[in-house]
Amino acid sequence: MMRSLWTAASGMKAMQFSVDTIANNLANVSTTGFKKEKAEFEDLLYVSMQKAYSAENDQRPVNLQVGHGVVTRATSRDFSSGNLEQTNNKLDMAIEGNGFFAIRGVNGETFYSRDGSFKVAMTENGKMLTNSKGYPVLDRDGLEIYFDSDMENYEIQPTGEITLRDPDTGISLPTGQYIGLFQFQNPQGLEAIGGNLYRSNSATGEPLSDFETESPSTIRNYFLESSNVQVVEEMVKLITAQRAYELNSKAITTSDEMLQTANNIRR
Repeated sequence: MMRSLWTAASGMKAMQFSVDTIANNLANVSTTGFKKEKAEFEDLLYVSMQKAYSAENDQRPVNLQVGHGVVTRATSRDFSSGNLEQTNNKLDMAIEGNGFFAIRGVNGETFYSRDGSFKVAMTENGKMLTNSKGYPVLDRDGLEIYFDSDMENYEIQPTGEITLRDPDTGISLPTGQYIGLFQFQNPQGLEAIGGNLYRSNSATGEPLSDFETESPSTIRNYFLESSNVQVVEEMVKLITAQRAYELNSKAITTSDEMLQTANNIRR
């Protein structure tokens, strides 16, 4: 059986995965805080028919090898910042820098997000800051954030500090609470779980409190971070993947025709 059949088939599978990744990027072009992904590939095993060598009376300066195609090895996520879009909502927050908001899931596990479209949920303990699904937003110490007064009197400072403005004097007083921001030594290791959330693991390292890092992030109140997907760039990648898929398909067809010709030699 010709190697080219399996080699071209691996190319078609790789391009299918590439198109899947591009389609997901395009589908999330309007998702707040979404970070685009890119498929990464590796060539497969090579068969060495003759190896390069150097002898006294015989030399071969190059190898004679043939490869077995390609395989999808990883997806890398681009964590560059998206554009900031101004809103009229005090609870909307965008991060300038490498930080992530901390969100507590239903099972008590802490997740991380760049989506700052927060809400206020009424609980037994008072008004609690949550994301759109009602999961609590955490402060620097991993605690839930509550508001005791009218929301109009609260202000979010660029450092993440929550202050309470005295309606009589107009002076902003500290509440002792800070919106929790965290960074990772290897953000590429974050596992996307949907819902604009990421899960940390051993590959990311332990989350670092943002204000203790060398380059702390800032919070822009009344702003949201848009997706960093560039539609034109993704469309070009989509066309490239489609053409590569077609060429690999043509290679399979050509290999099949060659095999058919070989089978018809006896006739």
